[in-house]
Amino acid sequence: MTSHPSLNKIPLHKAWHGVRTRKALATPDPDSAPRRVILPAAWDNRAADALAALAPGEGPVTLQDAAAGWIGPIAQRAQRAGIEADLAAELHTLLLSRRGTATDPVWRGGGFKSAGFILNLPAFHHPEHGFDTQAFARAAETATLAMALLSPASATLCIGMSDLAGLIAALALDYDSADARTAAAALAFVLRAAADRASSHLASRFGALTEADAITRPPHAFTANIASLPAGHPLRHAATTAITAPCRAEALLGIETGGIAPAFSPLTDTGTLTITARATLAARGMTAEAALAATLAGRSPFAQPNSTAHAAMHDAVAPYIHAMPARPTVAQPADTRRALPARRAGYTQKAAIGGHKLYLRTGEYADGALGEIFIGLHKEGPAFRGLMDNFAVAVSLGLQNGVKLADYVEAFTFTRFGPAGPVEGDPAVARATSLLDYVFRNLAANYLGQVDLPEAEDEAYDTIGEGARDRAPLLPLDLPENDGPRIRRRTLKLVAK
Repeated sequence: MTSHPSLNKIPLHKAWHGVRTRKALATPDPDSAPRRVILPAAWDNRAADALAALAPGEGPVTLQDAAAGWIGPIAQRAQRAGIEADLAAELHTLLLSRRGTATDPVWRGGGFKSAGFILNLPAFHHPEHGFDTQAFARAAETATLAMALLSPASATLCIGMSDLAGLIAALALDYDSADARTAAAALAFVLRAAADRASSHLASRFGALTEADAITRPPHAFTANIASLPAGHPLRHAATTAITAPCRAEALLGIETGGIAPAFSPLTDTGTLTITARATLAARGMTAEAALAATLAGRSPFAQPNSTAHAAMHDAVAPYIHAMPARPTVAQPADTRRALPARRAGYTQKAAIGGHKLYLRTGEYADGALGEIFIGLHKEGPAFRGLMDNFAVAVSLGLQNGVKLADYVEAFTFTRFGPAGPVEGDPAVARATSLLDYVFRNLAANYLGQVDLPEAEDEAYDTIGEGARDRAPLLPLDLPENDGPRIRRRTLKLVAK
């Protein structure tokens, strides 16, 4: 393992022996200074950025030291409690194999009500041997025991699984299929049974946290390849499992799609195929060239996700998980929605705003009108990227249902948040006050012919809508409105908490 005298403050755990590492300058967020990190050589820059954001402090950090910061206390408590399992070795191994890790609050060392742990489903799958159910169940038990020791007073734990879409693709299944939902339900059952078994073991040694919190696991008709607990066996925790929102720690594991959601795009932030997309092609025996040809012919090999499929998957998993996100609302398309052609034109624009790369892709109707947009980001975290993905979907739905592009341009130009600044790679836009400001300046120039928008000004982010050019009309002959989107934005302030 690569060493550095200023970074080796914690003794190297044996699980890290022989691990090749690399150094990187990582940026926790667009407004932070770069931070020097050391992590496994095969891990990408998303993982480096996540480590920079998750590790406490601001100085240099190694993944091993940051992990030892929360694994060490767990191992010490296990030893004091007389627990024989080598939890430190198991937790370090789960992290290094990218099979599982604790959630963001645990890494940051802050207070949390429910200790959380994520298991990366595709990492338990082997192309030749299939899904390792026993290893998955063992990991769930280890995670439950570890989080219970880390947060001994918490009546609820959040042991969850993520990147179901990636595993479904590796299993050569369609996300919107009965077989995929059956597989997901089986995984949820295994997760719940293993977590409850660990909680039951703790209850037998230390009792339930309170009598009111002790619950019993109901019998299930569903059968999986794992020993089940007897009905009525007491648990130490009121809840053990949860499907949680995407978090930074998922990037450490290489997770592409959070929780049980479908994969919304076959492309990464840099425009290459995702691991899930490559698994989909491999399952169908298709090369990337054949997939491109099929797409150009209007027969994309990648199924388009929809809310109905997501809701059906939610229903399949929910009976076996203690805590779930809200059930996706099944979209009811209006009769006025204008469907895009299967094969459509458009363009891809690569640009950098304040040094942060962005990919803007468009889809057009036969008459050249804009019908959809996709926004790909390079360095931002999974939560921000997820928000931007869904924002692009919302704008696309609005365009297809009659909302004018000019209305979006009016609403979102001059929005101010980082990253912002000079624009590189797009001659139509010189500066932007935010990523959204750039996107709609580009669209205005290419689809509305508006190349004379007022130039973006450099202002602090807490002066939203107060710049002189913000108050100016977008076009020379436009009259300012008393209640337009930009006027209303002036009453909003960005407050740091």
